[in-house]
Amino acid sequence: MNAREPRRGVLLAGGTGLIGRELIELLLAQKPPPAVHALVRRRPETATARVRWLQVDFRQLPALPAAGEAYCCLGTTLKQAGSQAAFRAVDFDAVLAFAQAARAAGVMRFGVVSALGASPRSATFYNRVKGEMEAAVGALGFASLVIARPSLLAGDRAALGQPLRTGEQLALWLTGPIAGLIPKGMRPINARTVARGMMVALRQGQTGVRIVESGELQELGAE
Repeated sequence: MNAREPRRGVLLAGGTGLIGRELIELLLAQKPPPAVHALVRRRPETATARVRWLQVDFRQLPALPAAGEAYCCLGTTLKQAGSQAAFRAVDFDAVLAFAQAARAAGVMRFGVVSALGASPRSATFYNRVKGEMEAAVGALGFASLVIARPSLLAGDRAALGQPLRTGEQLALWLTGPIAGLIPKGMRPINARTVARGMMVALRQGQTGVRIVESGELQELGAE
């Protein structure tokens, strides 16, 4: 990766999920690695000592350490959340709260994971909330904001102790044999590819809001 190194620490929310875990590995592999401050609701049992874990309540975030960039990988599903209100509390409220706290901590470069098809005008609740989140974070005044919109995510949730998503597993099983025939912007994408693609896009330093669709993530995140 020829991305520029951050000058200060990195803030990360959602570090125990598929994409967040990959981001941590990528950040720690840099030489020298930045100081990574990972915000979590519960400290993971296998937490590496190389990360500064901050156990927080996203409804009342404390002042965060100064940092040059931040990444938000928070997200759930309607099924896991149990209701539309609970889903919105994570995918909109918690994301926006972290973005606001990061901005207050001096962050000028912010990357956030959204979803393919996100739009505040979407007829689908999931995509509409994602679109509203994008608009709210985009209004905070980051010098560089990268919004990653991956398609169907591939990764080992069981290894993280996360419940398997039946629909996701079925879709991956059905599309696996023909993945090469599916347009790049629609085919399943590996969590590590999303993490790397978002990091590369953010460190390219484009000013303003940059939406990176799944096909571009495939290209930027290729090893």
